[in-house]
Amino acid sequence: MTAGSLDTKSRLAAILLSIAVAVVLGGCVVVSTGANPLSVYLEIAKGAFAGRGLAETLARSVPLVGMALAVAIALRAGLVNLGGDGQMLVGGLAAVLVALYLPVPGPARAILALIAAMGAGGLYAWIAAILQLGLAIPFLIASLLMSYIARGVTSYLVRYPLRDPSTGMPETHRVLSSARLPNAILDLPISMGMVIMAVVAIVVVVNDRSGVNGFEWRMTGLNPRFAQYTGTNLPRQTQRVAYLSGAVAGLVGALLILGQQYRFTDGALLAPGYTWSGLMAAVLAMASPVATVVVSVFFAALQVGGFAMERALGLPAVLTWVLQALIILCLAARPILFRRR
Repeated sequence: MTAGSLDTKSRLAAILLSIAVAVVLGGCVVVSTGANPLSVYLEIAKGAFAGRGLAETLARSVPLVGMALAVAIALRAGLVNLGGDGQMLVGGLAAVLVALYLPVPGPARAILALIAAMGAGGLYAWIAAILQLGLAIPFLIASLLMSYIARGVTSYLVRYPLRDPSTGMPETHRVLSSARLPNAILDLPISMGMVIMAVVAIVVVVNDRSGVNGFEWRMTGLNPRFAQYTGTNLPRQTQRVAYLSGAVAGLVGALLILGQQYRFTDGALLAPGYTWSGLMAAVLAMASPVATVVVSVFFAALQVGGFAMERALGLPAVLTWVLQALIILCLAARPILFRRR
């Protein structure tokens, strides 16, 4: 048995045990409200996977998987990207500008909007990497603070120069239907956004497992000095990883604009908290790309099922956020739970 398979099994065991312990602790929280934990969990499962719930779970998984992969790519190489909000915002704004004003046919607008969003998000994260390399500002701090700049600039633009005067909301004009991404393919509840994100996830997984870049990223995340001794150009790699991480976050912004919202509304991209849910998913998955995708879908199911549970039982959907937090806390305690004798 190889060391890699042992490491994968240990990670899987830690994740499963964390979820199991969190479910028990979450049940205790539910009991304190006077409800039946089994009924609560059953309603969450039904709401997430039965009927329309499955389609809603898949739709919510798209931005969660994207933001989680953006974090996981950076974590794999030893970087902590907390600027997902800003990268998603600039990506979404770039997408809506291209989709609205570029004088090309509709389908070409959608393709170019996706490319522009990835370029804008990647460039914004790359700037944070340059700040770390040139001014010794940690990437974690630079990416986080740049999110506030992106939030302020995009808010100003959609409230004033780009605002649609026909509405009373701070938002841009609606994207034409010809430039939107299809919400169903072959009459199946599979949107083009799901297909695009699935392709991105496959590329990330294959590169992580078989690509030279993926190997160098893992080595850098484990031991930067060793990676440098083996010939890895750490400054160049930092810039490349930051750009790719930001590009995925920018793509999420474009998928939300072109596939769901159809216009850039101030605060709409940030309201669901995709960045922080993605961060929790990547941390729970320990930055493993495959596990990150699985955990992201799990979190999406929890959130969708939470709303269904709220409608069915009258309990607040915030209980599912409590469960997510408990899972992360239990995983943080894994050195004690998995103490080697």
